[in-house]
Amino acid sequence: MTRPFRFAVQATRAASATQWVELARRVEGLGYSTLFLADHYLGKGPASKEARWPPQYLAPLTAMATAAAVTSTLRVGCRVFCVDYHVPAVLIKEAATLDVLSDGRVEFGLGAGWSEPEYRAMGLKFAEAPDRVGKLEEAVALYKAHTGGEPLDIDGEYLTAHGYAGLPLPVQKPHPPLMIGGSRRRVLGLAGREADIASISNVPFAAVNAAGRTPQQEAVHRTGHVRAAAGDRFGALDIESSPFFTAVTTDSAEAVERIASRVRASEETIAEHPNVLIGDVEEIGDRLIERRESLGVNYISIQQTEIESFAPVVARLAGQ
Repeated sequence: MTRPFRFAVQATRAASATQWVELARRVEGLGYSTLFLADHYLGKGPASKEARWPPQYLAPLTAMATAAAVTSTLRVGCRVFCVDYHVPAVLIKEAATLDVLSDGRVEFGLGAGWSEPEYRAMGLKFAEAPDRVGKLEEAVALYKAHTGGEPLDIDGEYLTAHGYAGLPLPVQKPHPPLMIGGSRRRVLGLAGREADIASISNVPFAAVNAAGRTPQQEAVHRTGHVRAAAGDRFGALDIESSPFFTAVTTDSAEAVERIASRVRASEETIAEHPNVLIGDVEEIGDRLIERRESLGVNYISIQQTEIESFAPVVARLAGQ
């Protein structure tokens, strides 16, 4: 089974109501499936510099609700909510509520968290990876129980919920599509078993990583974790990935040279990197078709700066 292509925009730059509303409507009008935010909270300052993440002006839940309210077909989500930044039972109720109010246009992303500087800046404990992933696993179970509408009776190591049933019931059944994102075996295995969308984190730009794998081999390795855990359901999953660098251009050599210099990688590594898309519309389209065959990736999230230039690729491949 070959999953059709879908395209999303990861947006962090809107800083006003006007900018956000215009962006949401523009993304919808250009044929993108989904508008994503990220779950990050630091404004400008030394903590943001240490975290090496650009400021995101808008908090995701409120921005998702606004984007849904001013569009009619656009799906909305966060890529992905960190379970430690929220009370999971509250976050899940918010997501179910938004699914009702948007007539079923929510995609619910969950992750275990990764930015220790951001945790520290917000006064949160950055637990060891096994504990963060354990909490994620329990949040996934809570999500499915809550959206099922049955009385909750969960008494886990990290999360507790009992004595009430989840409300409201979401429009999408059995629940809004669940996205789980990560790079390691345990999280990607969880995605394979439980998610509707498996999000594969970007791979490094080193020619060969510590495990002796090239970027392409690392991407295959990560998708393999999802495939092994999913079994027969793998063909029904969306496999999502994001190009870290995108250049729709007729001068591929110049773009490859420029990006290689920026990240201090070889041009060969950049040209073949699974999180880089460089070329004209036809070349990028062909590259995406090849990656769908080799990696299973059918859901591509691009950066906000590339909305206009990438739109012809969306027009060519969306739904195909």
